Amino acid sequence: MAVALVEVVTEDDKRTLIELGEDLRRYNAVLRAETDMYERYISRLDPRDLISHLVEGNLAIGGVGPASQMEVAGRGRKLKMRPQALERLQRLTLEQKCDIAQRELDETREDLEKLKDSSERVLQNYKAAHEEADIRLAEVKKASYEFDREVAKVLREKRGIMMGAEKVIRYIEDRMRTKDTLVEKLRLKNAALQVQKRKLLLQLHQKEEMGEALHEVDFQQLKIENSQYLERIDDRNQDLLRLKLLAGNTLQVLNSYKKKLQNMTCESRLLSSDITSRKEMLMKIEEETLQAEEERSKAETLNKRLRGQLADYRVPHVRQYIMAKASHGQLESSVRAWERKVEISEMALKTHTKTWNKRAAATGDQDLEDIPGQLPIQ
Repeated sequence: MAVALVEVVTEDDKRTLIELGEDLRRYNAVLRAETDMYERYISRLDPRDLISHLVEGNLAIGGVGPASQMEVAGRGRKLKMRPQALERLQRLTLEQKCDIAQRELDETREDLEKLKDSSERVLQNYKAAHEEADIRLAEVKKASYEFDREVAKVLREKRGIMMGAEKVIRYIEDRMRTKDTLVEKLRLKNAALQVQKRKLLLQLHQKEEMGEALHEVDFQQLKIENSQYLERIDDRNQDLLRLKLLAGNTLQVLNSYKKKLQNMTCESRLLSSDITSRKEMLMKIEEETLQAEEERSKAETLNKRLRGQLADYRVPHVRQYIMAKASHGQLESSVRAWERKVEISEMALKTHTKTWNKRAAATGDQDLEDIPGQLPIQ
């Protein structure tokens, strides 16, 4: 029999059963969502309010008048309800469902607004932290660049350990003084803001006492203005960050141009010294040129005179040349002989002068020492 029933089920019946199952699944999902909504609604209610609502519903269902309501309140007895009334009590009307759904919708909107406000606050905090990190990163890069420019580069160039340590200590002390000055400025600014905050709180308290408290519309207007001002502050912060980056790039370009200017100045000094030395060399060359011109003129004059003499020169006879050469040799021999005789006479004079001085010293005659000894030359 069971096999016969299974064979009777057709494809249309299967599709119908599947659609019915899908409908039941969707209906269960709707009921589950509705139940979750009712549970959230009940969880928000005060238990005493819930009891009062139940009592009012029971009275309304039971058809009890005001006297019965007082009796129930005075005696505190439980009402006896029929099963049909209990079934009606457990079911909600369409109006009650719409009321609960509207309240849940309002509560969900409020939760969404709160979540949105908290998310905006968290987002603003993250943005502020990100901007602070960007500013801190820019400051660290600037400090690193300044340290490399003022200390590290000098240490790499000059290799002085003691001088490098003193320079690093001086640089750190300068940075600490700068930070102390900045901290003092921020402290004074914070104190001024605290005073301004106390003044504003005092004004707000006075307005509340005078009945000039802000309403919901005013708060909404202030929120709108606050959001507009926050957008403007974000724009200004972006402009400030962009200007800081531009200033950093400009500073780098300026430092490169300063370095180029320093190199060009050194090169200009070298060229100036080179020009001065070349001018001095040019003056020396001009003086040497003038001296060479004078020597050339003298040489030309001598050359002309020698050429004139060469033109007027006549070669002597061979016999005359031999006789002149022999006479010249005899004269040179005679000169050498007389020079030898003069040297011998000078040596003899020195010897006799020493002997004379010794005799004069032995006899003690001062006059003899003053008279110079002379010997006739043979």
